[in-house]
Amino acid sequence: MATINDNYLKLKAGYLFPEIARRVNAFAEANPAAKIIRLGIGDVTEPLPEACRAAMIQAVEDMGDRSAFRGYGPEQGYAWLREKIAQFDFQARGCEISADEIFISDGSKCDTGNILDIFGDNNTIAVTDPVYPVYVDTNVMAGHTGAANDKGEFEGLVYLPVTAENNFTAEIPTQKVDLIYLCFPNNPTGATASREHLQAWVDYAKAHGSIIFFDAAYEAFITDPTIPHSIYEIPGAKDCAIEFRSFSKNAGFTGTRCALTVVPKNLKAKAADGSDVELWKLWNRRQSTKFNGVSYIVQRGAEAVYSEAGQAQTKALVSFYLENAKIVREQLTAAGLAVYGGVNAPYVWVQTPNNLSSWDFFDKLLQTCNVVGTPGSGFGAAGEGYFRISAFNSRENVEEAMKRITEKFKA
Repeated sequence: MATINDNYLKLKAGYLFPEIARRVNAFAEANPAAKIIRLGIGDVTEPLPEACRAAMIQAVEDMGDRSAFRGYGPEQGYAWLREKIAQFDFQARGCEISADEIFISDGSKCDTGNILDIFGDNNTIAVTDPVYPVYVDTNVMAGHTGAANDKGEFEGLVYLPVTAENNFTAEIPTQKVDLIYLCFPNNPTGATASREHLQAWVDYAKAHGSIIFFDAAYEAFITDPTIPHSIYEIPGAKDCAIEFRSFSKNAGFTGTRCALTVVPKNLKAKAADGSDVELWKLWNRRQSTKFNGVSYIVQRGAEAVYSEAGQAQTKALVSFYLENAKIVREQLTAAGLAVYGGVNAPYVWVQTPNNLSSWDFFDKLLQTCNVVGTPGSGFGAAGEGYFRISAFNSRENVEEAMKRITEKFKA
């Protein structure tokens, strides 16, 4: 009989968001009249920008014309999209990133897991706690960890607690680690990292030969001009960092699927024989072998983000969700809850009241307010006692959800 990858059996609990869906579906079946408002998963609700829609419609027309038809595209992405990304997202901010260092993909969630394909099994891996579950779970699946303890921490990972006491920015580890996952603006806490904090991480990585995996999926929500949008704004980062970005939240592409990964050509790591190997070559080989690229139609839609109309429309989308976050933050603060994040990020991180556990607070909100959020413990042991609320929803739903919660919890 065929055998399985036993590492999957270490993931005893279901992935966080399917477990939320299971509980919500059970409640909805038992309470069919309940008007449930979902502020849990970070999925957008507003329509794609008009500029993106128009570009995609034209791309569909192209596919009906023999002279304009596109079949397989380059696995790295079309040059015209990568050039726009390099110009607008990096070079405009002083980052020396070229178009050929950018790889287009169907999601940064995929890329943050797939990047492990080009790294060895003997690396020491550091994650923040709480953390986006994909970083941990993909390492478990790849066999990079031992079993989980009672708190859900996996043996072999280095956990870096982020708490209110350290302003939700991970402290630099005292021991040597090889691969470091950083996400700013942070999911789930909504925290941001200063230029000085990122410089400290870059200095650490260069001193120890480490590689930083920098998830910048929410950079569009940064409004503070002092906060970096890219790790490559930090001197030395091209020598130690891979950056992941997405069109999901700034342009509403969660269901359309388009993202990118930046692998600088000078970035190197060690082979077993001690020689230096360029990671760009390995990632290019991986993508060329395992990936057929994002569709022409979707890439044309992503390219339109960089048009004058696209820039204005995506900015308006981001502002809309930031206003939602402001409403959540202010209303919950007025209700007496301890609230973090939601300023330069679309997530609000709430301390659960009355020492309730994260899942108990989830159930209480669902049952008494018919509002869905995300239990902090689902993001790691240090997330226990916290709760994430997403700003991705309609204004009407956000305002109604806050009305229900504040009426329930206001002292």
